[in-house]
Order: sequence, then C-alpha cells, then structure tokens
Amino acid sequence: MQYDVLIIGAGSAGLSAALTLGRCLRRVLVADGGPPRNEASPGVHGFLTRDGIRPAELLRLGHEQLRPYTSVEVQCFQVDTLVLEGNGFRATGHGSADDTPLAVTARRVLLATGVSDVLPALPGFRELWGRGVLHCPYCHAWEVRNQPLAVYGQGSTVTGLALLVSRWSRDIVVVTDGPGHLTANARRRLRREKISICEEAVVRLIGSDNRDLRYIEFANGELLERAALFLHAPQHQRSSLAADLGARLTSKGAVWVDSGLRTSIPRLYAAGDTKPGNQQALLAAADGTRAAIVINENLSREEYSR
Repeated sequence: MQYDVLIIGAGSAGLSAALTLGRCLRRVLVADGGPPRNEASPGVHGFLTRDGIRPAELLRLGHEQLRPYTSVEVQCFQVDTLVLEGNGFRATGHGSADDTPLAVTARRVLLATGVSDVLPALPGFRELWGRGVLHCPYCHAWEVRNQPLAVYGQGSTVTGLALLVSRWSRDIVVVTDGPGHLTANARRRLRREKISICEEAVVRLIGSDNRDLRYIEFANGELLERAALFLHAPQHQRSSLAADLGARLTSKGAVWVDSGLRTSIPRLYAAGDTKPGNQQALLAAADGTRAAIVINENLSREEYSR
C-alpha cells in the first residue's frame, strides 16, 4: 500500500488526524476535496486559543503546522470511489483543480468529509447563511446576544431551539412559515418564556450588504425586524463513499461509528460531522486526534503480530 492512512477531508477533523499521525511517523495522504462547511461564517467560535478566527485562517494554520511532518502529504483530490483492495482500500478520483485522474491505495481510511446543510428554498437564506442565518447557538449566539432574534422551523425541533436561544435574548419570535404543528404543551412552554409565535408564510429574508439580517417578509406583506435567524437545517453527507461501501448509517443519515470511531466496515473510520454527535470545529478536531490514535495503535498491533 502507498500510504498507511488516507484521510478524506481537510477540515478540522482531517487536519488534526494528519497532525497526530504525522507525529507517529505514519505515511499519510490528506485528500482535500474543497471548501469547508463553515466557509461562509465570519469566525470560528469556542475554539480555545482561536476564538473568532476566520475559517480559512484556521485551515491555513493547520496546513502550515503539518509542514514539518514530511511523511504527511496534502493533495487537491476529490475522491469519487473507494473500494476494498487486499488489506486496505483503493481510492480513485481527480484533482479538484485540473481534473487529473488520481488513484491511491492505503491500509486505513478516515472519512472526515462532513455534511451539507439543506436550507429553505426562499430568497435570503443561502445569501445570509453563516452571518444573518445561523445554525448553532453555541457557535454564534454570543455575537447577537440581547438583540431581537427569530427561530425558524416547526414542531418539537423549533420549540427546543427557541428555548435554547432564549438564553441569549429575551426577544424571540418563532417563525413557522405556515402551520407550526406545535402541541399545546409546546405553545404553553413558549408562552411561559414570553416567546412569540408567527405562523404566517415567509416570502423572503432581507439583509444588509454585509449579510446581516434586517427583516423577515411575510406573505401578508408584514416585515419583522430581526438581527439574526436560527434554524436546525436538515443535513446530508457531503460524500456517499461510506454508503457506497455498505457502511451502516444512523436513522438521521450520519455514518455510524463505535466508541473507537470505527465504522461497520473493517479498517474504515469516521470523524467530525460525518459521524453522529454535536457539531463544532473544536469537537471535530478532537475527533480527528482520537481517530488517529486508534488507527495508529491498530496498525501497530497488526505490524507487531506479523
């Protein structure tokens, strides 16, 4: 095999895994398939020593700190297929810049490809994503604290998110974009916290030139002034490689892993947003380190048993 480990994905999880494996003198290839999920965000928050750093700068530092580890390579490599071969895997794809065909083999593979968010198909949601439209209160609510906020969605999901966001603001409106399918108990809990409910259909979001939210426009012509809107958007895997191999997925579409970040496919691991769990850059980086340790020890046992 050309490499001990192929890491597919070059975000916080992938680069962190590469750093640890490089320090283990492992031959590693990091396949960088393109921009990260948080590319549109003005800052990564809650990352100790890097609070507020721009996503691109965090990745630049990650690449810079890999340079001393000469056994680690990073390539622009969009992996299209991943198949079992011998005691490892063969990955084929193309260079993301020039479509040059690429193929590599590796003893172990770590999937750190992450997820994509499926936003409502209404004007303004995609344009304001990452600044005026937000997904994670722990990542972004402090920046809009004590301002008028909206929480978008229906049912129990929007209820739980609205109650959470109310920690940062006492001026919250739940916007359900039509019937909210809220139970009597949910309405009672929201009312108790003085959280308003608007079940009018949404037409669009209106933002400023720097992508801050200004107004939510409804079908009845009314405008609701808000500083930001939170939502739990549905997600899908950015890569189908795990599913194509027949790996087990959870009911929500995440790649199932055990306590050692091993998938149901032998020698295939997953870390970061690819697997179930809370989604933050710092947690993804921790996942990458943990997966790297498990992989190195697994490879070592295999080598010592020969």
